[in-house]
Amino acid sequence: MVNRVEITNKAAEMLARLKSQHGALMFHQSGGCCDGSSPMCYPAGDFRVGPQDVLLGEIAGCQFYIGAAQFEYWRHTQLIIDVVPGRGSGFSVEAPEGVRFLTRSRVFTDEEVSQLEAAGPPSRAA
Repeated sequence: MVNRVEITNKAAEMLARLKSQHGALMFHQSGGCCDGSSPMCYPAGDFRVGPQDVLLGEIAGCQFYIGAAQFEYWRHTQLIIDVVPGRGSGFSVEAPEGVRFLTRSRVFTDEEVSQLEAAGPPSRAA
């Protein structure tokens, strides 16, 4: 079964370092322009998710949510979380490290779409 969200090795290494500093973490991918469309990483529980948020999956032990409206635009793509040099604006925990998480994507194949449809829609946050 294909995952709706993945993480690069480099981003997973950064995430491990951040988890040692901050404890359990989670991601939220919102829609918006500029840094508002970047994946944001927060200490678990510091960002409130609700029924408007879709749980895409888990990466490196961290739950990954996306806003429902944004999910509708991106439902046909796999999100791949990477890390690049530079600081984004916002409250994401990697900012003081001089890096920022970045979302890359690829379109699911027809076979992958069939697998995802057979599995049913992803769950929503409570």
